Amino acid sequence: MSIIVTGAAGFIGANNVLALNKRGYTDVIAVDNLTHADKFKNLAECQITDYFDKRDFIELVRARKIAKPEAIFHQGACSDTMETDGRYMMENNYRYTLELFNWAQELGVPMIYASSAATYGASTTFVEDRRFEGPLNVYGYSKFLFDQVLRAKLAKGEVKAPVIGLRYFNVYGPHEQHKGRMASVAFHQFFQFRKEGHVRLFEGCLGYGNGEQERDFVYVDDVVAVNLHFFDKPVTGIYNCGTGRAQPFNDVSLGVVNALRVHEGKEKLTLEEAVKAGFIRYIPFPESLKGKYQAYTQADLTKLRAAGCDVHFRSVEEGTADYVADLLNRYRDVSADPTIAEAK
Repeated sequence: MSIIVTGAAGFIGANNVLALNKRGYTDVIAVDNLTHADKFKNLAECQITDYFDKRDFIELVRARKIAKPEAIFHQGACSDTMETDGRYMMENNYRYTLELFNWAQELGVPMIYASSAATYGASTTFVEDRRFEGPLNVYGYSKFLFDQVLRAKLAKGEVKAPVIGLRYFNVYGPHEQHKGRMASVAFHQFFQFRKEGHVRLFEGCLGYGNGEQERDFVYVDDVVAVNLHFFDKPVTGIYNCGTGRAQPFNDVSLGVVNALRVHEGKEKLTLEEAVKAGFIRYIPFPESLKGKYQAYTQADLTKLRAAGCDVHFRSVEEGTADYVADLLNRYRDVSADPTIAEAK
């Protein structure tokens, strides 16, 4: 039987397909939206047996005209936290997920879906519990609502086939080049440093110093490893998917700067040295993000580990080094910078 991966041309979806390919799974049905056609580049690295536009696919699901798959990895979503079209966000993220869930339950097929740490909003406690949840934007709410629906169905004993929701924290790594402004800080700073000789971070906010806002930054290969763990050993539930370590944005910037310096045969710097030399610079905090910004996230992994998931998560230092090496291989020529194409 085939494996369905939605969002397969996207960031986590493409890495998901590639990981399945490495395991020998090639009967993969890819579902995505190629209205912005450059995303095909991610799919071109994958081995799949068929492709469906996301709108055509959900219509076929509604008509029950898709053959029963072995499993569904539902990675597809609009992840733009600045999106203000609530109707689109709820239809694309919430309703789509609900219809896939109902279909998977009807067929008895396991489904692993992308939730988000955005469900926690301004909370400083990141435990999979309704008491600590309160999204700050409609993206977070679209993820939050389906999580609540799943919990209600679990409480009523209405969930028969395995369903695993993974609350992704700040994911970064290869195959995110199409995301534009929503690509990771590490991605943008790689190109900033190569073009301008420095990287930029937000000044302090919400009681944090310059660049000291802390997030749980998780490397995409580790996120995919968690997905595959639950593919192998499904345990129904909603789980945090992060490293369990909050690290400041300064660590990301310093990791990018030092990885590029090592590539050039130069010594690594401390944060103080990098700031003093002007390699890391701070810019005013955007007005548009005030009141909508998570200045601190750190996944509580208690539930994930209790479910038997023992995936090792890279630190920011390890992850940025791996990521910079991949970017250097992909973008040897500075003129091939995808952020320039995005600006055009």
